[in-house]
Amino acid sequence: MRPFAFSLSVLLAAPLLFAQGVDMRARIETFSADMRDLGRRYDVPMSAERRSRLTTRLGDEAKQLAAIDFDSLSHDARIDWLLLDNHVRRELEQLAEEGRDDGEVEELVPFAATIAGLCEARRRMEEVDPTAAAETMATLAQAIDRVRTGLREKEFEHLDLPVAARAVDRIGDLRSALRSWFEYRDGYDPLFSWWVRAPYKTADAALGSLHDELEARNGKLAGDSTLVGDPIGEAALLRELAFEWIPYSPTELVAIAEREFAWCDAEMEKAAKELKCADWRAALELVKRRYKPPGAQPQLIKQLAEEAIDFLEQRDLITIPDLAKECWRMRMMSPQAQRVNPFFLGGETIQVSFPTDAMAHIDKLQSLRSNNEHFCRATVFHELIPGHWLQQYSQARHRQYRAPFGTPFWIEGWALYWEMRMYDLGLAKSPEDKVGTLYWRKHRCARIVFSLNFHLGQWTGPQCVDYLIERVGHERAAAEGEVRRSVGGAYGPLYQAAYMLGGLQLRALHGELVATGKQTERAFHDEILRQNSIPIAVLRAALAQTPVPRPLPPWRFAQ
Repeated sequence: MRPFAFSLSVLLAAPLLFAQGVDMRARIETFSADMRDLGRRYDVPMSAERRSRLTTRLGDEAKQLAAIDFDSLSHDARIDWLLLDNHVRRELEQLAEEGRDDGEVEELVPFAATIAGLCEARRRMEEVDPTAAAETMATLAQAIDRVRTGLREKEFEHLDLPVAARAVDRIGDLRSALRSWFEYRDGYDPLFSWWVRAPYKTADAALGSLHDELEARNGKLAGDSTLVGDPIGEAALLRELAFEWIPYSPTELVAIAEREFAWCDAEMEKAAKELKCADWRAALELVKRRYKPPGAQPQLIKQLAEEAIDFLEQRDLITIPDLAKECWRMRMMSPQAQRVNPFFLGGETIQVSFPTDAMAHIDKLQSLRSNNEHFCRATVFHELIPGHWLQQYSQARHRQYRAPFGTPFWIEGWALYWEMRMYDLGLAKSPEDKVGTLYWRKHRCARIVFSLNFHLGQWTGPQCVDYLIERVGHERAAAEGEVRRSVGGAYGPLYQAAYMLGGLQLRALHGELVATGKQTERAFHDEILRQNSIPIAVLRAALAQTPVPRPLPPWRFAQ
């Protein structure tokens, strides 16, 4: 009778399931699994076949979403529909942008289609004719050498530096793909190895030489090739902002940053007067000299993490599970990593930037000054609790299916919001701690200004470095690391702006819900974490008690 009873219960529940509408969570999970599988199968760089297949799957999803009756969905399902629809449209736009970007570097990598074709044939598990493959390798080497000759004869001087820098990245990707193609058969197929090994090595060496020569050329023109970057332009910035539901232009966002900067400047001057310093620069210099000696930094980080937890719990600001307090870890960052990340990184493991004995003397001093005690007090909780580690802890336990919709405006905005909130609540008691906190807040204002100006094509990487030194007070090594991290391609074009802007969004939402008495501090903060990482405008709709509209109306959060 048990199987029959189970079947009957399902049948009885069916009308209710249909009445509740589409299971958006299941749809998102299926879509995400499909895209992961397709991403692994179609992984060849600069591949038209890859873009075509992914575009087809995304287009199918867009059509199916459009056919759903949005008004029949539950509150939570409407949020999920908005998130998935936005994600699909964004992925389609990024594929189109990728195709346009690849087209701009085509004359520097005219051999890309040959390498992509070989790799795609391997993915289709096609048979290989060793003799023909050897001939292809020889022809490929000749094509690469023609580009190298053109480079030496200055045939590509008309190309913008960012396009040439992008070509360096593509050449590196293609070289890795070709290596995987060769190693798949080498040693397993004697005839393949006999014919192909020597011409492959020639082609591989040519690719390596082209990569290095082009990178050296870019570095010579830019002074430092790692600061070149690839500005996306105003039209692409506006598209990215629209996908984050941010109804401001880049120019308006820079104005918002300057307004926040003015507040920071005024607060910094107050702290400078308390320290009897002539101005904020003198106050900053005083604070930078108060660093821990070698070996003492880990204990300081531990103390600051515990201080923040006590501060939060005494004020009942947020739920902190015992396991979250128990399971975070710490490690020291390598000198190489500090070239890109001159400060902390965080999450479950806080990565501490501090000088090692192998670093040059000037680098040691700059790292010590950039990671002094008062700077650390303002940032340890950003990385751990209530910041990134508590976020990660919650993301693993609430609405995991929303992982594809992750956004730096939620990730970094949340941590920056807590920097503002903790300052307002008095965590920074001494003027030295206020200077340390305000330094970071100015840093986040500056990130909006320099990153947007860079992507608008108005500032170069070196100009961004100079701006951070002059306007915020960075050490040069720290400023270069910050800009290197921002323009290197590992982070999206809005990532640096997302810290302050996401924090301002959450502060505005706090004003709507907590300051008006609709929610307590704890309930508000706990619910933000339970929603997982989603654009803040959609989070606002999720927390509202009113029906979720389609489309969401513009939210001008910075009044």
